[in-house]
Amino acid sequence: MTMTTASKKPRLGDLLIERGVVTDAQLQSALARHRHEGTRLGAVMRAMGLVSNEEILETVSRQVGVPYVSLSDASRELTRVTEVLPLKFLQAHHVFPLAFDGQVLTVVMADPSDVYTLDSIRFSLGCQVRVCLGDEQEIAKALDQYYGTGTAMDRIIRDISEDGEGQGQDNDVAHLKDLASEAPVIRLVNLLIAKAVDGRASDIHIEPFEGQLRVRYRIDGMLVDTESPPRRLQAAIISRVKLMAKMNIAERRLPQDGRIRMDVAGRDLDLRVSTIPTVYGESVVMRLLDRASIRLRLDELGFPAPIQTAIEGLIRRPHGILLVTGPTGSGKTTSLYAALQTINSVDRKIITIEDPVEYQLHGINQIQVKASIGLTFASGLRHILRQDPDVILVGEIRDRETAEIAIHAALTGHLVLSTLHTNDAAGAITRLLDMGVADYLLSSTLLAVLAQRLVRKICSQCRALQSDGDSLGAEDQSGVVRSVITPPSCSQGCPNCHGSGYRGRLGIYELLLMDDTLRQSVLNKPDANALRNQAILRGMQTLWQDGWNKVAEGVTTREELMRVTQEQ
Repeated sequence: MTMTTASKKPRLGDLLIERGVVTDAQLQSALARHRHEGTRLGAVMRAMGLVSNEEILETVSRQVGVPYVSLSDASRELTRVTEVLPLKFLQAHHVFPLAFDGQVLTVVMADPSDVYTLDSIRFSLGCQVRVCLGDEQEIAKALDQYYGTGTAMDRIIRDISEDGEGQGQDNDVAHLKDLASEAPVIRLVNLLIAKAVDGRASDIHIEPFEGQLRVRYRIDGMLVDTESPPRRLQAAIISRVKLMAKMNIAERRLPQDGRIRMDVAGRDLDLRVSTIPTVYGESVVMRLLDRASIRLRLDELGFPAPIQTAIEGLIRRPHGILLVTGPTGSGKTTSLYAALQTINSVDRKIITIEDPVEYQLHGINQIQVKASIGLTFASGLRHILRQDPDVILVGEIRDRETAEIAIHAALTGHLVLSTLHTNDAAGAITRLLDMGVADYLLSSTLLAVLAQRLVRKICSQCRALQSDGDSLGAEDQSGVVRSVITPPSCSQGCPNCHGSGYRGRLGIYELLLMDDTLRQSVLNKPDANALRNQAILRGMQTLWQDGWNKVAEGVTTREELMRVTQEQ
């Protein structure tokens, strides 16, 4: 079967607008970057966080007139085909043989327009070929799973064993560099990263213990074990990671930080790498920053309607300070980036100073803190004020000096966004007062404090397996009895959620809006509990109450809410 194309196929951008995936303004921004960088439009839009990989594939399917097939449920039934078509051929050309009825072979390809590969298959098998579009990463995974011998890691480790590489803890730096540059070790480290991306992990932990090298992924905020390489490959693997991150391989006694930029299955990925020395060798943690997966729209973060409306108003104020609080990993940076994207326009100059710069935002000036050369939050913020900004984002207020400069910026007509590590919204005010910030300055500049946590969402496929479940009467902290749906399948798990019962995360929030009464209270230096109670009396919804609403809606569970709020 020879593929034919229309004289003029629809453009990808037009189809995405027609489906409501992107707006015309977003498309024009992506096209400008596409022309500047010369990369594919779909890859640019994924990197900007405008579309998901699946949305691109479904749209390309409509564009080229080829059906899109997901290989998550593929089955192994083509032994005759793989005898004729070698596995290396299928892997090299990103082809997965899906079905064969004796006359027509159905294949899934990452590039359906590759006529040379299609002709090779036709001549080899003497049959017609039906083409489907598939994801390149899914194709590689399916080929490994259904047509390989053992797991991909097993095969790589066998290659290393055959070559005699990675034996023991070698102290020769030159030899370690040689090991880290060998193809099997490179493939092994790339496989660990690719599996993390495929599993939606936010972090990779490589931890040495006595007799064991342990690899764990953090998925939806929880650490899970995964297939680990043998302990003897520790030196080679860690040296490879350090080489990729441009770290000093010879230095193993001190902590180091680095960064890796790489492409994984067409996705532009940044990895923040940290190493620390432990009793059994260096422990490595890699934070995966995938711009295609970050949500940069306020309406996608789970804000209750009143809070979202309030935030949209606050970030358009000409001056003042908006703080976001919560522990590490609670989504503070994502919320601030979404806020910046909402107000990012040609008539506003936005400058950020961060440690580190997690995601690069188009049209926004971003500064990376470098304390080793004297570029701190405080010193950088002073120079930012000379750059005539409208909006300033300070990654974190850690000391009195940074806080006072931020307040000065707000007093002189700038909107300042920043974060603090406190347990709730009211705690941010007392924390700043404890730092030594003048109460009258804080009272006159602070607009609001947003506190947040991330809760895991119940897996939708688990819920779909059974009925909605039992309805329970439960009382939240405000004394309101609500009907709570607790899906019985959420604790069973399924392949979609790796057996956890949860897939994805959503924010729960509390927003403390400053008014005249609360400003007067700040001048009296009250404790956090008094401020919190006063804010609740004035209509503030607490983290627990917002979380309980999401429990009542069947989005998450009571156990998950208690885990992140530590309230019973």
